[in-house]
Amino acid sequence: MFRPKIPTMPQPTGLVAPPAIVEPITTTPSASAPLPAPVTPVPTRPAVRLTPGTALSLVGGGTAVVLVVGAVLVSMLLAVALTTTSVAVCAVVIRSVFIRR
Repeated sequence: MFRPKIPTMPQPTGLVAPPAIVEPITTTPSASAPLPAPVTPVPTRPAVRLTPGTALSLVGGGTAVVLVVGAVLVSMLLAVALTTTSVAVCAVVIRSVFIRR
């Protein structure tokens, strides 16, 4: 019941054709053609050039991204800390209510 059932390979049905006979092909050597001259590759994209304005905008954008991500992470940490504190206060209050009775 708990053993895996492995399917069996299906057997061919009907007539099966015998394998075709492949005859070797003979090749004759021909006169060798001269090799073409090596071609120097042409760069497909031009190199990226940074002007002072674009470099400054990249630095400003990176700084903005870091500040936004940092603010989000700090706010999430603060939310977890507040939730933990409120749960701890609730636990203390509930415990004090049950002990008095």
